[in-house]
Amino acid sequence: MKEKTLQQETVFAGKLLHVRRDQVELENGHKSEREFCMHPGGVGILPLTDDGQVLLVEQFRYPYGCELLEIPAGKLERGEEPLVCGIRELKEETGCTAREMIPLGCIYPTPGYVDEKLYLYLARGLTRGEASPDEDEFLNLVQMPLETLLQRIMSDEIHDAKTVVSALKTARLLKEEHHG
Repeated sequence: MKEKTLQQETVFAGKLLHVRRDQVELENGHKSEREFCMHPGGVGILPLTDDGQVLLVEQFRYPYGCELLEIPAGKLERGEEPLVCGIRELKEETGCTAREMIPLGCIYPTPGYVDEKLYLYLARGLTRGEASPDEDEFLNLVQMPLETLLQRIMSDEIHDAKTVVSALKTARLLKEEHHG
């Protein structure tokens, strides 16, 4: 299945997002419109301490009008490698550096209308330091056992997609490591 792009139009160009409206030709020859947000992509990091604690950030998320509990994350700079971004964001938001950054894959958080790619990592072998969030970031650092995070995900208390995916993938990875 494929759609052929016939025409592209920028509808809005903001600091974070650009909105584009494309005219496309469908497989059956009919024409249609596709509107979507162009996003530079990002990285999410699940920091796991040696004793099984996860470091999360709690922050107000304007679109939802409430605080969300999430793994540390940030936007990719133009041309930046995801691992470099992950190391930077981990340090900025938690103050930690990691001995090991294990890739957990790439997800498409909202493929219906955003082209964002989100690269996920598990950070282990943490060394604590001083956090230095961006001047417009107001974060509370929250620590809890991975098992508690998984329970809160399964009881529908945690809604952030990158956090849910990272925690579930980490739990599976640890189970595979433990069982060989």
